[in-house]
Amino acid sequence: MSSQTLSIIIPSYNEEKTILILLDKILEVRLIQNIRKEIILIDDGSGDNTQGAVNSYMQKSPDKNIKFITHDINRGKGAAVRTGIKHVTGDFVIIQDGDLECDPEDYNILLQEIIDKEHNVVYGSRFLTKENKHLSKWFYFGGKVVTYTANILYNQKLTDEAACYKMFRAEFLKSIPLQCNRFEFCPEVTAKIAKRGVKIKEVPVHFYPRTKNEGKKIRMKDGFEAIWTLIKFKFVK
Repeated sequence: MSSQTLSIIIPSYNEEKTILILLDKILEVRLIQNIRKEIILIDDGSGDNTQGAVNSYMQKSPDKNIKFITHDINRGKGAAVRTGIKHVTGDFVIIQDGDLECDPEDYNILLQEIIDKEHNVVYGSRFLTKENKHLSKWFYFGGKVVTYTANILYNQKLTDEAACYKMFRAEFLKSIPLQCNRFEFCPEVTAKIAKRGVKIKEVPVHFYPRTKNEGKKIRMKDGFEAIWTLIKFKFVK
């Protein structure tokens, strides 16, 4: 068995309908080189029965390496990710949203790249997989504008700056002083990585978008916040 571990940080808010399916999918994945899994699930003050569902799941699967942390109030995805980082004990870290838009089977694509090429960070790009669908033209073009802004400001060649799947070597991620509370996690971590002179590598991943009615939480205003975050950290030491 490998001595290495992938820590999977799952920021979750009102994901009662999807979270148990997601946990099953994650646990079913067999990682390359027999790398072990550490699941770090943060419930960010959900108003539904996410906490009850997860607690019941853990009681039925006590042998699974799941850490469940709860926020008393909703603080935002960025705050949940920062909480998760504090509990990481693995060698690698990936961010996994609590929905089913991304496929845990793709973990190995990122792991292979980060191990073989000795990268500190690898992003999964939804736009490098041609068969992926994008439900809304506003989300599509909004993501493109944010990515273009990141490329111009930070001399990157990204296709999908806002992609959920971002994998890091744990020590590298822990060395980045994050301030984010909401969805500005992605632009903040991208900016701070790039300011260290790192060229961010991307690999293609699968994407199964959900609608607002299905629980999608990001809004147009979050796109403007992402652009502002990229601009702000460009000029902040």
